[in-house]
Amino acid sequence: MRIQVLGAAGEVTGSCYLVETFKARVLVEFGLHQGGAHTEAKNRRIPKPIDPASLDAVVLTHAHLDHSGRLPMLPRAGFVGPVYATPATIELCDILLRDSAYLQEMDAQRTTKRRMRRGRGPVKPLYTTADVEQLLPRFKHAPYDTPTQVAPGITARWIDAGHILGSASVQLTIEDKGARKTVVFSGDIGPRGAPLLRDPRTFDRADLVLLESTYGDRDHPPIEASIEKLAQICNDARTPEGKVLIPSFAVGRTQQLVYFLGRLRDSGKLDSPRVVVDSPMATSATALYKRHRDLFDDDCWAIIDAGDGCLDFPGLRFTRDAKESMALNKSGDGLVVISAAGMCTGGRILHHLKHGLWREETHIVFVGYQAEGTLGRRLVEGAKSVRVMGEPIRVRAQVHTLNGFSAHAGQTELVEWLATLRDSGPRVLLTHGEDPQREALSAKIDEQLMLKAELPEWGHTVEL
Repeated sequence: MRIQVLGAAGEVTGSCYLVETFKARVLVEFGLHQGGAHTEAKNRRIPKPIDPASLDAVVLTHAHLDHSGRLPMLPRAGFVGPVYATPATIELCDILLRDSAYLQEMDAQRTTKRRMRRGRGPVKPLYTTADVEQLLPRFKHAPYDTPTQVAPGITARWIDAGHILGSASVQLTIEDKGARKTVVFSGDIGPRGAPLLRDPRTFDRADLVLLESTYGDRDHPPIEASIEKLAQICNDARTPEGKVLIPSFAVGRTQQLVYFLGRLRDSGKLDSPRVVVDSPMATSATALYKRHRDLFDDDCWAIIDAGDGCLDFPGLRFTRDAKESMALNKSGDGLVVISAAGMCTGGRILHHLKHGLWREETHIVFVGYQAEGTLGRRLVEGAKSVRVMGEPIRVRAQVHTLNGFSAHAGQTELVEWLATLRDSGPRVLLTHGEDPQREALSAKIDEQLMLKAELPEWGHTVEL
């Protein structure tokens, strides 16, 4: 039995692990690398150890593209097995992967036009809508707390990770040649007390744990402070040309923001806010959240039982049409625009930034992690000038970072999540985090749990 780390090693994106025994080969996640231009080459190569044609199955923790975004490449490369995920994750993948394919196709068309004007050849998209259509029928439901045999000798169990709708941590029980081992993949762990979703759960034993470390170096400030700051920013933007632009992940963060803006309105801290969710994908994802109310937490159900909606309020609207999106550029008076993508790597937010970054009355509010190499990271770090859609733009807008809205657990919560597994004496590998965050979390785990957490590099192999 062995596990190979083939992604998210020293970075926050590109999650991918290969599980092998004498009888089976299972891939856990196959996510996109996200960041700068250098990630394109990494995404286009399927790591040789994977060999899609020989895989028995794929196991998925949740739908975010840094965990699922390369799955459509597998059928074209010979994969014919099932992809196991929770029902809500499967529905979200239908939305996210179709959208991703469309963007891949559009980017390839634009790049091809530029290349051909220079006398160079065309480029192909990473994958197409047809590739997604070939993948989607391979998804198989894996409900929470239901052990499922995913390959000969390998049984998986999903439990709620509290990160986004349908997100899970996964425990693999592996039996081979008389040996029995348990491997836990944390997936992305959500913070306790976040709105809409239930708190994350954990397991009670493991021989090996692969633990995310996105925020392994710090705890998030109390969410109440971020909510108050958001209200202040929205009120300060009530000027003739004022506008609030919020780059937001379409799944998870957008729904969280809608929830809090609605509560701020109800409490009187925001007077008649005008909020637009300008993302077709976020619009579809929000509708999906509403259909899966069974996964909401008790606080959200209290609101529903009182006759109100967790994801609705007067003044909120959703856009799909591109003309509606462009018209928002002419609006002011404190309009709040929530638009994808959360790291400003593509999508409609780029158009809004192009029209708003150079205006002093524009407020840009970052509410999520910004990976190294992204436009969002440069803005958060104080860049005075950036390129947006190929055009250099002076940054005169007011840039804010609100860390309390994170959908990832902070350092203390990560250690507490791992603590329930300590008595089984697991080997611990820290992935899905940049090296400073992994190093800080490793030191804290050693100090508090007396476990030695390793920092694997790409290709690292663990023999069980």
